[in-house]
Amino acid sequence: MPQERTEVQVRAGAEADLEALTDIYNHFIRETAITFDTVAFTTEQRRPWLHSHPEDGPHRLLVAHDDRFVGRDGNPGGILGYATSSPFRPKPAYATSVEVSVYCAPEATGRGVGTLLYRSLFEALAGEDVHRAYAGVALPNEASLRLHERFGFTCIGTYREVGRKFGRYWDVAWYEKELGTG
Repeated sequence: MPQERTEVQVRAGAEADLEALTDIYNHFIRETAITFDTVAFTTEQRRPWLHSHPEDGPHRLLVAHDDRFVGRDGNPGGILGYATSSPFRPKPAYATSVEVSVYCAPEATGRGVGTLLYRSLFEALAGEDVHRAYAGVALPNEASLRLHERFGFTCIGTYREVGRKFGRYWDVAWYEKELGTG
């Protein structure tokens, strides 16, 4: 049965969100091959990641928030998901490229939260000196492929059996989206 749609607010991620953001990400570490991290994080381990995404600039962290949302633990968590734009590679010539990702709480899927987060992220990046966005999608993941294609990403190739998790190898499809004209 589909989840009820709610009024969701998108805002910059904050220190107060760290526990909920860590819980969401840890779910995907433990339960899926969507991320190739294999060991869950503590909130303290995740804090540098949070602080690497300021409220402005090309490297952002946006959260979808709804006070009525109840998390897996039964407590009102508020955070439905998040989207990030992060450095694509550490070398200076890559500075106008970002890698983007979106993660939704398992209870928040099917509500359009990922679409709302990506729309907000790309609107925020419109004024930045960013030329291209890249996204890696561990396969299979039809929902993520549809989301990226909906936002104008083009598949530029697939790394075959590039990651090993849960005792098997996984392919990653790489997607690219033009953001700026510079």
